[in-house]
Amino acid sequence: MTERTAPGALAARLTGRPATGERRLSGTLAEVTLDDGRTVMVKLGDGPGAARAEAAGLRWLADAGSVRLPTVYGHDERRLVIDRVSQGSPDARAAVRFGGALAALHAAGAPAFGAAPPGGPREAYIGRAPMRNVHGADWPVWYAEHRVLPYLRRAVDDGTIRPAEATVVERVCERLPDLAGPAEPPARLHGDLWNGNVLWGADGHAWLIDPAAHGGHRETDLAMLALFGCPHLDAVLRGYEQAVPLADGWADRIGLHQLFPLLVHAVLFGRGYAEQALTVARAALSS
Repeated sequence: MTERTAPGALAARLTGRPATGERRLSGTLAEVTLDDGRTVMVKLGDGPGAARAEAAGLRWLADAGSVRLPTVYGHDERRLVIDRVSQGSPDARAAVRFGGALAALHAAGAPAFGAAPPGGPREAYIGRAPMRNVHGADWPVWYAEHRVLPYLRRAVDDGTIRPAEATVVERVCERLPDLAGPAEPPARLHGDLWNGNVLWGADGHAWLIDPAAHGGHRETDLAMLALFGCPHLDAVLRGYEQAVPLADGWADRIGLHQLFPLLVHAVLFGRGYAEQALTVARAALSS
């Protein structure tokens, strides 16, 4: 890699500080030390426009003034430069604080379901999977059309889910108006809130990274935390409800909100996640 494209050169240009050290952590991530002692991360995006989408998402989430997010220094066509988060260990007090901050983030709202962050592209990503941000006024209809069915169709086209199996998910989509619970305004979502995107900082706070930010239903973020596990999840939920109570029956709707990430994972990683999605869909229909 040339000096022009090296992570250190990009970090120096976007932070305005000379780089004094550079360490590759993976094929997509590098750690760069600046001359003032700060350390920043240079991250390669997952596809065209991914760096722009992530930068816009981090800034939009930070604008809520609630959850902790790394500072964004900028991006080029493919890579993003942000502060490194000094990590500590999760504990219950930090989890309660995180729950309250997450509730405040969601309450900051969004212009519509499917709204992209200001400056963010319509054609975005969740992990390595494309995610289209299309506005909708009605959550059940929007969630079915733009978060569940596109990944179901892709999984069927790829042979990961058989056409006969797909009907159970389609029936859930048809019944969403009855299954979705009380109507709620669009929330400002992280959008890819699995445990790996929650960093427990050395400062005693939880920090969020790698968003797929958009306007959505707040229960979707919480369902993703539950799906992939989160330290002290009970404390997170306690802090959340102390700040902004959840609607009655929210726990019964967790599986409904997990259909989206499960189908994304089925597209990316195969049959095991497809089977989980089908199990969740069957359970939703029997509730």
